[in-house]
Amino acid sequence: MTTVLENREELLKELFPEDVLKFSDELSDGELEFLRQLVELLETKYRKDLNDHWANATVPEGFFEDMGKLGYYTNPLLYEGREGAFGPSQHFQFMFAYTLARFDVSLNTLLGVHSGLGFNTFLFGGNKEQKEKYILPLATHELRTCFALTEPDHGSDVAWGLETEARQEGDKWILNGSKRWIGGANVADVIPVFARDAETGKPRAFIVRREQEGVDIDVIQNKIALKIVPNCDITLTNVEVLEEDRLENITRFRDIAKILYSTRAGVAYMATGAMAGALQATLKYVTEREQFGKKISNYQLVQEKLAMMQSNLTNAMALSARIAKLQEEGKYDEVATSIGKMSNALRLRETVAMGRGICGGNGILVENDIARFFGDAEAVFTYEGTHEINALVIGRAMTGVSAFN
Repeated sequence: MTTVLENREELLKELFPEDVLKFSDELSDGELEFLRQLVELLETKYRKDLNDHWANATVPEGFFEDMGKLGYYTNPLLYEGREGAFGPSQHFQFMFAYTLARFDVSLNTLLGVHSGLGFNTFLFGGNKEQKEKYILPLATHELRTCFALTEPDHGSDVAWGLETEARQEGDKWILNGSKRWIGGANVADVIPVFARDAETGKPRAFIVRREQEGVDIDVIQNKIALKIVPNCDITLTNVEVLEEDRLENITRFRDIAKILYSTRAGVAYMATGAMAGALQATLKYVTEREQFGKKISNYQLVQEKLAMMQSNLTNAMALSARIAKLQEEGKYDEVATSIGKMSNALRLRETVAMGRGICGGNGILVENDIARFFGDAEAVFTYEGTHEINALVIGRAMTGVSAFN
């Protein structure tokens, strides 16, 4: 039975009042109903303690399980009129990431590492048997995963400087090395670990369990951004992995790059949602705060900054929606996603700064939502390719010259 929303127009205005160019109109009734349920869950269960979780660097209990129950991969609402499709539409994926990031960037990141980088490692890297074993449990959150690529001494250059080593001994591999900034590794059931083949120098990917002998995981402390996300250090000391747990379709650095740029669009979407969250938080503040005898929303300079925030958001939504449209057509493009990530993350940084400035001294207090978005924007600006690295990807395509070295 296909969902038909009699109050569709009212619901769109209620859920996405900041969507000036009506990109949310592209959602099906089923997708819109799903997002309504998502917003209701977030607001009723998680809003009250959200800033406390950010301040205390704790993950809201039950969040991951609730997302699995909601079924953002499997819910029939997402497949109405798309029966037989492999996954949700790209436009829905944009609006889902947007809606979640508008609420909180950390929670969107936590989910995105699992359902984007981690999930796609199994999807792109696994053989038929591995996909049959892992894809559905990962999609339904029966299993949790992450993405163990970055190392203490290698971030942007990890594809060239991969130091974690895998040495084959018969039907098993011995892993030694370190990983850093691995979001959710402390609770992941299966960890895809990237390592360099000691014999060939080629990259390999292995399924490691956190409870294995030789695996040591520590949560990184004292972050100023994405405080809800438990980023981890992983130390691997003579960790044994069977050949059957090697993701056999990852054999080149190009295979790793494919995983990265397939999910980079998600960060562009996230940056867009974070702008909406910052705008939402700022509007709430200016309509409540009084100075010189009237609400500060009445002042021209405040309204000019609000207009710039709205303009940045609208431009980012347009870019994100177009990237989603191209990917729906199977046109996954490294340059397009790098432009999306670079541009939207830069505009996010600008937008949260304006919002924080409007809120004055109160804007640095965690009790006000703008402070959370202000801090988290710094992490979005850096991960999934820094501003500079994405610029070099774009520049290489424009000039035919690689300036990475």
